Amino acid sequence: MPPPARFVLDPAFDVGDVDPRLFGAFVEHLGRCVYTGIYEPGHPSADAAGLRGDVLELVRELGVSVIRYPGGNFVSAYRWEDGVGPVESRPRRLDLAWSSIETNRFGLAEFMDFLRKAGGEPMLAVNLGTRGVAEAADLIEYANHPGGTALSEQRIAHAGAEPYGVRLWALGNEMDGPWQIGHKSAQEYGRLAAGAAYAMRLVDPTAQFVVCGSSGRGMPTFGAWEAEVLQHTYDLADYVSVHAYYEEREGDRDSFLASAVDMDALIEGVVATCDHVGARLKNQKRIRLSFDEWNVWYMSKSEAQQRTWAEAPRLLEDVYSVADAVVVGSMLISLLRHADRVAIGCLAQLVNVIAPIMTEPGGPAWRQTTFYPFAQASRHGRGRVLQVHVDGPTHSTAVHGTVPLVQATAVLDDTSGHVALFAVNRSQTEAVPLQVELRGLSPQRVLEHTVLADGDPDAKNTAAAPERVEPYAAEGTALDGTVLRATLPPLSWNMIRLG
Repeated sequence: MPPPARFVLDPAFDVGDVDPRLFGAFVEHLGRCVYTGIYEPGHPSADAAGLRGDVLELVRELGVSVIRYPGGNFVSAYRWEDGVGPVESRPRRLDLAWSSIETNRFGLAEFMDFLRKAGGEPMLAVNLGTRGVAEAADLIEYANHPGGTALSEQRIAHAGAEPYGVRLWALGNEMDGPWQIGHKSAQEYGRLAAGAAYAMRLVDPTAQFVVCGSSGRGMPTFGAWEAEVLQHTYDLADYVSVHAYYEEREGDRDSFLASAVDMDALIEGVVATCDHVGARLKNQKRIRLSFDEWNVWYMSKSEAQQRTWAEAPRLLEDVYSVADAVVVGSMLISLLRHADRVAIGCLAQLVNVIAPIMTEPGGPAWRQTTFYPFAQASRHGRGRVLQVHVDGPTHSTAVHGTVPLVQATAVLDDTSGHVALFAVNRSQTEAVPLQVELRGLSPQRVLEHTVLADGDPDAKNTAAAPERVEPYAAEGTALDGTVLRATLPPLSWNMIRLG
C-alpha cells in the first residue's frame, strides 16, 4: 500500500461559497435528449403535458439547479418563434447542426413547465449565429415583459399571464468554432454580443449574461478569443463560458483519470485572461465563469456516427463505466475547488445524450454510473469550500506528467457544522490510506463514507442491468480524536460526511 494522502481542514482557510448554480445541466435539441428523453407523450409515466414522470423523478434526485436550453450547436440556427404557440401550428424544420428533423413539439412553454416540475432555474441561449440583436430583444420581451405589448400579449395568449422571469441568458454558443453555424471572429462576436446584451437589458434590467469563451483549451485562439470578446463586453457581461470534454484514449487510462489536471489549468487560464482584461480596462468588476458544458464524451466514436434527416435519432448515447464516473467525480472536485470564480456549471447533457440518465422509448429510465457523483455533490456540496492541499503519493502520466493519486475537496455547512469531503483515488491498482487533520472543527462522528468503485472498472449500468454499479458503504472509516482515517479503494469516487 502506498504512503497515506494527508491534508488539513481548517475553517479559517477557505476558497469561497458554493453558488447553487454550480450543479446545473444542459438540455439541447440533439438526439433523444428532448424527444423520448424528457418528453414522450404516450409513455406509461407521462403526465398530461407529455413529460416523462420517471425522468422527472430522476432529475429531482440528481439535484439539478439550473438548466441551459435549447443549445448548444442547435441554437445557432434556431428560430425561437417556432417553439411557441399552439403545438399543432408549429413548423417542422431541418436541424442543420445535427442533421435531424425538428418538429418543435417541445418549445419554450414546455421547457418552463418541465423546470417547474423538475426544479431548477432556466439559462436560455439566444441565437447569435444566424440571427442578432432584434431577435434576442424580442425573445426577452416575449419571456419576461409583464404585458401590454404585442410580444408580451402573445405570451399571455399562448401560456398565461405570468412572465417567465428568466434571469440568466447565454449569448450564443461556441461562436469561435468553425463548425458553428454563423461562426464569427472574436471582434465580430464581441460587438454583436455587446449589442444584444445592451438591448436585452433595456427590456429587462435584471438580466444576467454569459458571453462565449473558447470552445476548448485546444482551440488555436484560446485566450486571445476571451481577451478580444471581453474588450467589447466587459461592462455588460456577468460570466464567460468555458467548455471541456474528455475521453479515454486507447491504452492510456492513467492520463484519462487525471483529466481534471487539464480542467484546473483551463479554469485558471480563463480567470487570468479575465483579470488581465479587467486590469487593462481599469475596471474592478470581477468576471466569473460559467462552465456550462463539461463531461466525459467519447467524441471520437460519435464522429463516426452517420447522421440522417430523422426525428430524434440515437446520437451521442455513450454508456458510462466506473472509470468514467471517477473522472466525472474528479471534475466536480475541480469545479468546487474553484468556487470563488466558477459560479455556474452545466453537466452536458441531462438525458440520453452523453447523460447521467438513460431512457428507452416506451420503456424504463435508469441511472448511469456518472449519476451518483453528481447527485452526491449536488446534495451535500453546498456551503463553503475549504482549502485542501494534499500531501501524498504521486504517479506519472503520459499526457499530464506527474500527478497526485488522490484529488480531494471539502465543503463546510456553517449552519449545521457538517463537513462533506469528496475524494478520488486515481490509482488503478492500489488502495490509498487517507488522513485528514481537523482544526477548528468539532465533528462528533462519521455520518457515512460511500464509495463508487468496482472490481471491473469497465462495469456499466444498462437497461438489462440498471443497478449493476451503485455506491456502497465503506468500512473502517473513523475519527481518531481530531484525525479522520479512511482507505480509498483503487480507482474510486468517495464521499465522507462528518457530523
